[in-house]
Amino acid sequence: MKEALSIETERMDDLPLLLTHMQRMHLAELLDKHIPTHGQRKGLSVGELSVVWLAHILSQADHRMNRVQEWATRRLSTLRGCGMSTLCPQDVTDDRLADVLRLLSDDVHWQACEQELMEQLVRVYDLPATCVRINTTTASSYAEVNEQGLLQLGHSKDHRPDLPQLKLVLASLDPLGIPLATEVLSGEHADDPVYLPIIARVRDGLQQKGLLYVGDCKMAALQTRASIAAQGDFYLCPLSALQAPPKQVGQEVDTKRTQGARLLSVCRVDEQGTNTCIAQGYETIHLVTAQGDGETQSWQERRLLIQSMAATRAAQASLQERVQKAQQELEELTARRQGKPRLTTCNEVDEAIKAVLKRFRVEGLLQVQIQEHVQERPVRAYRGRLSGVRRDCTFTLTCMRDEMAIAKAMSELGWRVYATNHLAEDLTLEQAVEAYRDEYLVERNFARLKGRPLSLAPLYVQRDDHRVGLVRLLTLALRVLTLLEGVVRQRLGEQKEELAGLFAGNPKRRTAQPTAERLLEAFREVTLTVVSAPSFAQRHVTPLSPLQQRILALFGFSPAVYLGLADDS
Repeated sequence: MKEALSIETERMDDLPLLLTHMQRMHLAELLDKHIPTHGQRKGLSVGELSVVWLAHILSQADHRMNRVQEWATRRLSTLRGCGMSTLCPQDVTDDRLADVLRLLSDDVHWQACEQELMEQLVRVYDLPATCVRINTTTASSYAEVNEQGLLQLGHSKDHRPDLPQLKLVLASLDPLGIPLATEVLSGEHADDPVYLPIIARVRDGLQQKGLLYVGDCKMAALQTRASIAAQGDFYLCPLSALQAPPKQVGQEVDTKRTQGARLLSVCRVDEQGTNTCIAQGYETIHLVTAQGDGETQSWQERRLLIQSMAATRAAQASLQERVQKAQQELEELTARRQGKPRLTTCNEVDEAIKAVLKRFRVEGLLQVQIQEHVQERPVRAYRGRLSGVRRDCTFTLTCMRDEMAIAKAMSELGWRVYATNHLAEDLTLEQAVEAYRDEYLVERNFARLKGRPLSLAPLYVQRDDHRVGLVRLLTLALRVLTLLEGVVRQRLGEQKEELAGLFAGNPKRRTAQPTAERLLEAFREVTLTVVSAPSFAQRHVTPLSPLQQRILALFGFSPAVYLGLADDS
């Protein structure tokens, strides 16, 4: 009698790679160390369960709790073979996952875990701790607003002020953009007060002074700059239009030009090898004084007057377009058309001209001459109306461009003031421009966090503690992604090589800057086949392609990460 064979196939995809990478990060151990659980808890620990959920999030681009159990059931052999030997489907039910979110929402335990994770990643991966970027974003939800709740109406960075939101503060470490510390706040909070608390957490976690903190103009609040300088750290941020009005900036630039100050250029070499100027500017030194805690603090601050070439070209094109449209509208201002109100007095014409100039923001750039034409004609008497003279006034406008004023306005466009307390020997003007232009690192993190693959927004969980826990869980996933990407890019840079085969439809295209998403996608369709009978079981793993083996080597993993799950490896 022949034995009945059972053949089961599981899609391994990128699971062994993700789980091995998170084991190297010691995520499960750190979470179990800092997050206390009930003494009677059975099954997977909180750390192990979090790692399994993170693997699902990164592999499936889906953080919904009700999808994890079915997904894990179809991959039990793979998950058990990658370190989760005691995993059973009951461990990943939605109520167990909700319990993870509740535990992650505890501020004290989370901050202790995050602080140790910060220190450990910097040490283990030998990351240079010199520059930290801080920025904020918002995540909206369709839930109702509760007066004491986390979701509140506020200034939306997703252009949805009609939806309640929460605010996320993220501190990231250059050059990988790996998150160091996070803060979840209710959605109505302003940005200005959020910088100092997260800077203090980064300082405590890294146990290091002299870091450069880079932020936007909200970080340029005087008390924030004063606190950073007092702690022995450095800041780099643009000043707002209130702190450095455009008129004042233009006067400072004119003064520098009159004095014959050296105009410093910032250049980059493009892909064709051409040296292109991307910015230019001057440098000034100011003595800044701030009052705090009853004491007066003073320090020297460098003000960098920077003109971005790209921003200048865009602003100049916009100005020319506005001048042209304003000139055209002024010339047609007094033209008579059906249904158009007539301008009958000089005051009405003046007000209309001022309104057009203000709307297009071209005051002082156009010279407008008004010619008044008066036509008198007799009106004969009719019935009870006396005869008289009717006086009709019409106006003709002549609009001329003031080329000198336009040229001066064009030269003042694109300038912005950046403030830093870093010495010029340690942070030159060119380095400061390049440092601020790398702000896309944290913006890219936000794009990943709120879009694919983490999909934070919109929030569908109902409880505030679950919302906080979900944000923190997804920032752990963001750390996994950025480290994956950074390790491969660093290895390729050291070996001066490029990777081919990552782009569908163009397998010969090579890149030295692969994204984590494309690296993980390269492992799609890797399967584990289990052939079993009452007396034996045989496991087989899809042979790895040269590209997959190369990616594993760049991560520092051997093919045994996958092939070790097979009996014929």
